[in-house]
Amino acid sequence: MATKIGLLGDVHATVNPVAEALAIFRNEGVDRVWCTGDVAGYGDELDETVGLLKAGGCHVILGNHDQWYLDRAEPEKNSATADYLADLPLTLESWIEGKCLHMVHASPPNSLMDGIRLLDEAGQVLPDQQREWTERLAGFGPDVLIVGHTHQVFAEQLGNILVINPGSTLFNHCCAILSLPDMQFRLFGLSGKQPIRTWRWDQQNQEWPLN
Repeated sequence: MATKIGLLGDVHATVNPVAEALAIFRNEGVDRVWCTGDVAGYGDELDETVGLLKAGGCHVILGNHDQWYLDRAEPEKNSATADYLADLPLTLESWIEGKCLHMVHASPPNSLMDGIRLLDEAGQVLPDQQREWTERLAGFGPDVLIVGHTHQVFAEQLGNILVINPGSTLFNHCCAILSLPDMQFRLFGLSGKQPIRTWRWDQQNQEWPLN
């Protein structure tokens, strides 16, 4: 029997899309839920979002917005939420159905900012970016690399590695399920919207960090 991994990411302190994604995962009978980080940022429902992820048994890693939240001096911070974010690992790796899965927010080995951008504004793969990241990931061991950060949605074979970004539940309006060992990737729309493959593409290509 296949093992199903529910994938979501860049949830940005917004409850409803996360709740919807978790409901989809329950209906689809997923075995585990992995989240690519950026629990914090943009939205104003951080405590509630953390509660949902914890209740859903989600395996979550640290994102840049989570680190920025921890770095800010805010006396009104919820200590339980801050403790949760502070305990998030930079990476997660696991063997499932004979496949090695590795998750990091932006890119290996543990970057929070050097995101993997493969798509143009229309959501099509850019050949130069495909070549660059195939070269950069050459020799990296896992069968599957799961990332977030760039608010791009893709599942692309780069050399020996299937690289997946499930997108942002908030901005790309989607989540995904990866089935193993057959490596089948399925995308699910959220909030009654079609998934957006690339969000804010023009600004993502500027020099300052917007993700």
